[in-house]
Amino acid sequence: MRSAFARRFRNFPRHAAHVLPESASCSRAFARIRSPERPVSEIPPTEGSILVVDDESGMRSFLSRALALRGYTVELAGSAEEGAQKFEHTHFDLIVLDIALPGKAGIEWLKELKADGFAGDVILITAFADMETAIDALRAGASDFILKPFRVDQIANAIQRCTERTRLSRENYLLRRQVAESARGDDGMVGSSPAIARLRQILQRIAPTPSTVLIQGESGVGKEVVARALHQGSPRAGKPFVPVNCAAISAELIESELFGHVKGAFTGAREARNGLFHYAHGGTLFLDEIGELPLALQSRLLRVLEERRVRPLGSETEVPVDVRVLAATNRNLRAEVEACRFREDLFYRLEVITLTVPPLRERAEDIPALAAAFMSQLSMQLGVPPLLVRPEVSERLRAYPWPGNVRELRNFIERSLLFGEFPLDSLAGAGARTEPGVARVEASPLPLGEVEKHHILAVLEHCGGNKTRAAELLGVSRKTLERKCAEWAV
Repeated sequence: MRSAFARRFRNFPRHAAHVLPESASCSRAFARIRSPERPVSEIPPTEGSILVVDDESGMRSFLSRALALRGYTVELAGSAEEGAQKFEHTHFDLIVLDIALPGKAGIEWLKELKADGFAGDVILITAFADMETAIDALRAGASDFILKPFRVDQIANAIQRCTERTRLSRENYLLRRQVAESARGDDGMVGSSPAIARLRQILQRIAPTPSTVLIQGESGVGKEVVARALHQGSPRAGKPFVPVNCAAISAELIESELFGHVKGAFTGAREARNGLFHYAHGGTLFLDEIGELPLALQSRLLRVLEERRVRPLGSETEVPVDVRVLAATNRNLRAEVEACRFREDLFYRLEVITLTVPPLRERAEDIPALAAAFMSQLSMQLGVPPLLVRPEVSERLRAYPWPGNVRELRNFIERSLLFGEFPLDSLAGAGARTEPGVARVEASPLPLGEVEKHHILAVLEHCGGNKTRAAELLGVSRKTLERKCAEWAV
């Protein structure tokens, strides 16, 4: 059958390009069917979630075993209707879809999927095909087209091409986003509460200066985000930003990490090494958890701050450095000075300017925006669709005091994405509070349409009405988003 089909394909008229502008893509798709494939041993192991939709149980079983051996998670369905039910509970990266199905045909369902915003790849398989079928498949949005019977390496290679293309597309998108954010000088801080607004005003005043800044705040409030905003708003923005967690490096190694060392400076120093001050030259060095520095090292740091020169461990030579130092702590350094655990002279040298980042419980109005930002960022990183934030969920998030602050909220959103639902039970008790005028809301089911509308409008508000950006965050096409907005007269 396959050779007969190839002969028919060669005899198709050359004017087919007038029928389908993408006929070159069609030719390439069929060329892949005829051309020899790589041995399956050359295909690197991978992983992903695949839905196989075929009405033949033998074909489903064959594909399930073959793809599972290559590291994929495989779900099976015997019809388009059953496949649609699977979609309600599971995220799929790719669909292997038979064209001839009982009930709704494969191409018909493919068109519906694409109209609803499904951005994943779809590989169509069939035992009966002609040029018209291939044209319909490509127009409907199929990524590849494979004739039955096929070899395992054919379908494996087709899937590998799709996953590689998806990976490159995601990396390209993230890179463009990073460049765009850098170009517009985004400070990285999310929220519009009075506390954050005041913090932004102060940052705009002090960022262009060379002054040392001490950033205070509870653990997890986002002190490094503030430090990066200071760096991005300074003339050093194009130079390195080097963060170092002083609490994460042992007392024996921290001096070498900061200042570097020469060969033979200590046991195990087989070669010379530059320190972080060297790598931050011309830019900013961020010393997080500076209260954890050993007292002996604090005196050396004070000297560097005053003289702007660094002497590597074991060296007799001092090296000039041009570095702006930002420091952060969740401790009360003044109390640490009184307890003789922190040098008073270093404290006053760092305290040229002091910024205090408010805890999340003092800016609860920022929680929905932070949750939306984390949902967008983490759903892309994890490769899973974002969750719908129902009104009762939003109220529970605002009512919780978040002792771990922004870091705890981020972890909660990540955990929710991995579980596929919000683990609200983890927010019960633990000092949960109710704000004045906000009643505790018990979970109550809403119609799915209302849930969808609430979530889409919330994302649109977060994006300032930018429908292109909102469609990207929601994982749908702009056309789908505009259709929804038209239904709601938005």
